[in-house]
Amino acid sequence: MRNYFITSESVTEGHPDKICDNISDAILDNLILQDPYSRVAVETMVTTGSVHIAGEVTTRGFIDAQAIARRVLREIGYTDPEYGMDYEDAGVWVSIHGQSADISMGVEKSDKEQGAGDQGMMYGYACNETEELMPLPIILAHKLTRRLAEVRKKGLIKNLGPDGKSQVSIEYQDDKPLRVDTIVIAQQHKKDTSEIELKKEILEKVILPVCESYIDEKTKIHINATGRFVIGGPEGDTGVTGRKIIVDSYGGVGRHGGGAFSGKDPSKVDRSGAYMARYIAKNIVAAELAEKCEVQLSYAIGVAEPTSINVECFNTNKVPEEKILDLVRKNFNMTPRGIIESLDLRRPIYRKTASYGHFGRCDEDFTWEKTDKAEILKKDAGLDSVSEFKKFIKSDFKKDSESEDFGNGKFGYERV
Repeated sequence: MRNYFITSESVTEGHPDKICDNISDAILDNLILQDPYSRVAVETMVTTGSVHIAGEVTTRGFIDAQAIARRVLREIGYTDPEYGMDYEDAGVWVSIHGQSADISMGVEKSDKEQGAGDQGMMYGYACNETEELMPLPIILAHKLTRRLAEVRKKGLIKNLGPDGKSQVSIEYQDDKPLRVDTIVIAQQHKKDTSEIELKKEILEKVILPVCESYIDEKTKIHINATGRFVIGGPEGDTGVTGRKIIVDSYGGVGRHGGGAFSGKDPSKVDRSGAYMARYIAKNIVAAELAEKCEVQLSYAIGVAEPTSINVECFNTNKVPEEKILDLVRKNFNMTPRGIIESLDLRRPIYRKTASYGHFGRCDEDFTWEKTDKAEILKKDAGLDSVSEFKKFIKSDFKKDSESEDFGNGKFGYERV
């Protein structure tokens, strides 16, 4: 039995980097709504009182990026100059131009041969330690930040600002989550707020509803550990799109290809390839072919088929990894066109992915979270008949163990 610790963090939608992800994805959604084949690569930067938007767009639609940025700021909660950013008075600068013709040449082939929008590698991961088939540390970290936003917007805790962060450390024993060792919360607040009362309310209304079943007498909890968090959001830190890639994915469990997601249309395999890798890994675990699975895909710009596919199950697989890889090639279309069609990605669904993780979410628009391939994989791997046989043996053993025929070979137990 080996004990070890894994830590993951999450941030609220009012964190400076997440403001940028939300604005970039809101622009993407608006363009895809007008033209599903829009090519979009938009980056945002925020600092005290100002928003800067830049990028490349090819579309038949029209975009009012300034209006979208102000709407996002308002929806997040930047409605008071005290927070260092006010949606009405913030300056918004926009510099968006057309996509490079050299890139378009590789992507705009016939639909059948649509090439990847860039080179690179993407990872997907899944494990069976939570019902979401995600690592427990990142799931709890996201639930804490979602709850921080909820209690702020509903007024359940007064005088909270939009910026906030969580961090969760889980103690594992023999590769299974055992308990929460440490919880860290940083929550922006107005300057006249009592820190003592704030800590009490966050413990009672945020931490315990999310983590109580994992907390014990040894769990350490830190809330606003510096003693004050008044200056936050863009006033406290400059934010940039795509700077929370570990928060967006698996919380440091598994590897990451380095490509950010937000502001990119699905022709960009940084995003769509990572979604497909998660879809594959999740279905492998859901099919019980492995307890953990990591899938790596890689692409060359302008080339449709992935340049490599790798499956790693960390010695938890029930069938050889070579067999699993064959099943992946057989059952998943990993070309850019195949990914977009399989996961129905030409829809305005991306703003909602920008906060609280792209994976492990129960939302019908998150098609990469479906496990509709699990039964096919299980059957093709030959596990269907094995599991049914085990159920038969278990049920008949219980039913007939006291029968006079039990043990005389009538039921075949000795041969089994």
